[in-house]
Amino acid sequence: MKPWQASILAAMSLAAPAVGYAQAPKPATGSLTIAFAAEATNMDPAKYAAGVDQYFFGQIYEQLVRPSPELKKINWLAESWELKADGGKPWLDIHIRKDVKFHTGDPLTSADFAFAYDRLRDNKISRWTHLQAAVEAFEIVDDHHFRIRFKHGDGSYIADNLQLWAMSKAYFEKVGDEEFGKHPVGTGPWKFVSRAIKEELRLEAFDDYWHPTARPGVKNLIVKIIPEDLTRVAAFKTGAVDWMDAVPPSMVEEFKKMPGVTTASFVAPNNLYVAMDAIGEKSPMKDVRVRQAVAHAIDVDAIIKSVLFNQGERYVQVGRGSTGYDPDLKPYPYDPRKARDLLKQAGYPSGFEVPCYNLTSPREPYIKEVGEAMFAYLISVGIRCKVQGQEYGAWITFGRRDRQGHIDGFYSNMWGHGSPGDPGTPWAGHVHTYVPGAGWGITSVHSDPELDVMIEELKQTMDQDKRDALIRRIARVKHERVAGGFPTYRPVVTFAWRDKVTFVGWPLPGFWRNMQQIGLKQ
Repeated sequence: MKPWQASILAAMSLAAPAVGYAQAPKPATGSLTIAFAAEATNMDPAKYAAGVDQYFFGQIYEQLVRPSPELKKINWLAESWELKADGGKPWLDIHIRKDVKFHTGDPLTSADFAFAYDRLRDNKISRWTHLQAAVEAFEIVDDHHFRIRFKHGDGSYIADNLQLWAMSKAYFEKVGDEEFGKHPVGTGPWKFVSRAIKEELRLEAFDDYWHPTARPGVKNLIVKIIPEDLTRVAAFKTGAVDWMDAVPPSMVEEFKKMPGVTTASFVAPNNLYVAMDAIGEKSPMKDVRVRQAVAHAIDVDAIIKSVLFNQGERYVQVGRGSTGYDPDLKPYPYDPRKARDLLKQAGYPSGFEVPCYNLTSPREPYIKEVGEAMFAYLISVGIRCKVQGQEYGAWITFGRRDRQGHIDGFYSNMWGHGSPGDPGTPWAGHVHTYVPGAGWGITSVHSDPELDVMIEELKQTMDQDKRDALIRRIARVKHERVAGGFPTYRPVVTFAWRDKVTFVGWPLPGFWRNMQQIGLKQ
């Protein structure tokens, strides 16, 4: 039996409707202004750079499958799907809903998903062509039925919500590539109105949205971009905005005590880690003892407590609730003396000097301060960091092997594992050896042939039980060798809104910032 074949019955169990339709709510009315701390790099789902872009285009575009607020995978634009076999190769048989329209009024068809697939696999357009690399063919059966055929198993394709965004082929052909990105059109609950970069995004509820119960209760949504914490807080306190993300960790308790204010905290599906150059010819981090010294040198628990005010969750390779989570895998204890001993054993009794790149934009709460603290810990054991700050735009490109070349030191980095979580795609990207043009190791500064073989096996494994066991095995090897970076924490993000606002948090797209169900109390 092939590794993916045993998962056919499990996949078929997801062929039920997403949710039962109850009585439709009243038409959306009124306006609401909210604040995000981060800004998108673009609004085109084929060109997005990282998870932060989904805060924005994820309000407009939708996928075939998504996690519910309860973190259960549910069918969305897919009415049903099954994993089948033909000639020893797996393929997905997908039926999409017949009542879905784009914001232009055009019906969603299989041709739109074929168009999306072509854009997402085009390396002149997409940064994520490796996610489509296992697909051999896309076959349209009829307007609401298509098949995705694979060269071999691809467990990440299923783990990552069947990968495709619904993009309108007719709209693209009418307006062209540039306009498509500037004035996006999707099937989602919100229609694009206007965007002033680094200032605001204006959206309008889509009256013909296909889902009658999971939809906005307010007609107009203005998203203000306010990266400065104190400015964003002031906007909330003065009533300029009625909902805000990224409550500063030091102020979470204060917000919880505010009268007439509701707060909610979520573990973000974003796993942070310290990348380190383990492939440079003269890099000290090629030696596993140096990497282990780094793991002992940084007191992650103290950083979570003192810098993040406990607004972070420590993880060891895999977060709680994710596929392959192993509660018996424990973090390296903070032990600066052992860190110095390991450096001495590796031939660096006096330490060494190295570039340390730090993200300064508020991609996650206090990310700049966290990086500064981590690099200060390294300095204290003799790893003398030459700290270089990077704004988000430079940072997101700097770590790409297919764009800039490899990191020559330490790099404060992150990669979303999704909700409830699966490390297959992240590990293929930042642990596997970089292979030009093949999608492997697109941010990797590590090379371990044994781990490469295991990660390639994981990529093809679709059986959930086997996948879980293999992830645990990889996690232990990765942990022992501190391979692909040193895992640190997952952020806890807190949102706040006034009691007149109704809000249901959806985990993806948008790392709990999806405005699928937001409105004003009647």
